[in-house]
Amino acid sequence: MLRTSLITTALLLLTGHTCLASDTNIPVHEKRGETLYVAGQIQGYGTTEFLIDTGASYLAINQDMLKILQQGGHAKFLRKLNGTMADGRRNTVPIYSISGIVIGDNCVLSNVEAAVLPGNTRNILGLSALRRTAPFTLSMDPPALSLNGCEKPQA
Repeated sequence: MLRTSLITTALLLLTGHTCLASDTNIPVHEKRGETLYVAGQIQGYGTTEFLIDTGASYLAINQDMLKILQQGGHAKFLRKLNGTMADGRRNTVPIYSISGIVIGDNCVLSNVEAAVLPGNTRNILGLSALRRTAPFTLSMDPPALSLNGCEKPQA
């Protein structure tokens, strides 16, 4: 029995995935069978949902949301970034530090870098946030996002 436990532990360490007690499991919902979303909140804005996009370098919000966050002092300009959009166009986007987000009900991340996209785009949960929850796992049956490294909600 002890040998099996040691082998299992060694395999988990080698693969880089451990099932830690600090895992935070968040339900994921599909829209039109094509895109995956999680519920969340943005400090200074309120309840929202995030499109999960592991190909996006940054958490992304739109200009209207940025205005609301700036009015409440929850967004701070950091820099401009030249990048390639999903459709291949090159674009310069501003990067802001957002005071905080909550993914699901209890995965809190403070001071998250966010790209601000023009128009009325959807919120994107990209790698600037997901990287901070590593190791993270996206499973499909049932759809769920398992995150680590979350800050605990304040009581």
